[in-house]
Amino acid sequence: MAINKESNGFTFGFAITLVVVVGTVLALLAMGLKPMREQNAKVKKQLDILSAMLDLDKEGINRKNAASEFEKYINLDEAVVLDMNGNVKEGTNAFDVDIQTEYKDKKLKDSDKNYPLFVAKQDGKTLYIIPIVGKGLWGPIWGNICLDEDMSTIKGASFGHKGETPGLGAEIQQKFFIDRWLEEKISDSTGLYLPFEIVKDGSGATKPQKIDGITGGTITSKGVEEMANRCLSVYAAYFKSLKTKE
Repeated sequence: MAINKESNGFTFGFAITLVVVVGTVLALLAMGLKPMREQNAKVKKQLDILSAMLDLDKEGINRKNAASEFEKYINLDEAVVLDMNGNVKEGTNAFDVDIQTEYKDKKLKDSDKNYPLFVAKQDGKTLYIIPIVGKGLWGPIWGNICLDEDMSTIKGASFGHKGETPGLGAEIQQKFFIDRWLEEKISDSTGLYLPFEIVKDGSGATKPQKIDGITGGTITSKGVEEMANRCLSVYAAYFKSLKTKE
């Protein structure tokens, strides 16, 4: 029996077959590319963490050597995961924690969120790298803060964003903004957290915990302030407990 290619039945059947075939091909491609996507995400995370303590370009660190350089500075066996009160959570792998996904999950209780802490070694010194995450004007922002061995002084930082405005909020990635955080302290001599404030009057350079914001990028700057204070206060509590035990 000849097939009537002009009929509605043929049209619908052809469309359904095409959808099934295309869907199957896309599913197979997604499955095949999953290991590559996961590896790329792992490498990006390694670079993000290292960028808080090193100038990646100056050190010649890139995607090709990220894994070996990461192992050179970071010992994941020393990494810990904290709860919102700064207490260590057992049985959770610090590197596997996705703070961006947890931050976006509105159903996840604050008490169930994880705060990873990475320990680095450089020139005989122990450094502490803290991942932070928040929200800018147009989308997510994030960063990593590197503390000196005193567990308080900021020795390095890096910030990133997904869709902030070039020349405005996107400037949080630039060295001039990052430099404004250097040598600031997240806690006083007793271990009490010292909250930061992003200011726009240019007075930040002369006042502790006051950081000059991005001109024209007030909302993004305040987003950095919020994520820094929300995240860093957790770690300050942890470091205070460590110092108490010494």
